[in-house]
Amino acid sequence: MSRSKALQYYIVSRLLFAPLQLLTIITIVFLLLRATPGDPADAILGGRAPESAKEELRKQLGLDLPIWLQYLNYLGNLLRFDLGTSLTSRGQNVGEIISQYFPATVELAFASMAVAIICGVLVGTISASRPGTGFDIGGRLFGIITYALPMFWAGMLLQLLFSVQLGWFPNSNRFPPNLPAPTTITGLYTIDSLLTGNLSQFFTALHHLALPSLTLGILLSGIFERIVRVNLKQTLKSDYVEAARARGIPENKILVSHALKNALIPVITVLGLTFASLLGGAILTEVTFSWPGLANRLYQAISDRDYPTVQGVLVFFGAIVVTASILIDILNAYVDPRIRY
Repeated sequence: MSRSKALQYYIVSRLLFAPLQLLTIITIVFLLLRATPGDPADAILGGRAPESAKEELRKQLGLDLPIWLQYLNYLGNLLRFDLGTSLTSRGQNVGEIISQYFPATVELAFASMAVAIICGVLVGTISASRPGTGFDIGGRLFGIITYALPMFWAGMLLQLLFSVQLGWFPNSNRFPPNLPAPTTITGLYTIDSLLTGNLSQFFTALHHLALPSLTLGILLSGIFERIVRVNLKQTLKSDYVEAARARGIPENKILVSHALKNALIPVITVLGLTFASLLGGAILTEVTFSWPGLANRLYQAISDRDYPTVQGVLVFFGAIVVTASILIDILNAYVDPRIRY
């Protein structure tokens, strides 16, 4: 089989497998929500409401139907791209909730991912290029500590230090509530302020974004640091690197132009897994920093037993992770032909 046909076959197989992955996520989310203690009727009406009123509400919500019928109805709605209606947001459609809160999560996610990749690759490269030195030991400690620290605990400590004690950064929100927010174009405050040419709003939005994105990004950077350090150490011992040294090529050029390029190939694979971790970490980060994103809205919906909102947001996140996983796999197969066979 030729390389182009092998790549096409790999892409088609991954695309065909994606609906099954998404259906599995949908099913697990649906069943886990039904198994979770708590009654949406109690959350909406309160524990002291008459039982007759609760029964009427359950009937209106379709919660009195058999679980298999609820599942089929939910799948039918998803096929029509209907994620349902929130139980606690005055009948607001879940799709509208996602479009309202998701831009804040996207802005935090991209900023955090940039921080994670830059810090992780930089520390991993320095550590691997100086084996047995203090830089190497420091790089190992950095990878272990950032990977192991709980997100919420680190976030609260950084808030206490940089927001409360030093006053360098705000400790909540995307933008000061007493100032007009940037004109909505993309929903990303930093981008929208640049598109409208308002540098004051840009630096204000960046000031609010800095601390939560640095917190999430640095804690995720340990994943990239460990992978880059291990693979770069192995690459620096390979035959073609030794041959380059024998030809008198400077060590820095060998590191950047030869070794690092091949050592970064596994990072592409990890990007998909890190993206899933990023969404999970975004929930804790958004709650800790009161960041008004979709992950924070999901946390509120879980607390309120808002089944449709929780299901819709988790399915939406699941679709993003599945899509990102497919794109990463295709990119990895394009870079490394061995994956196709």
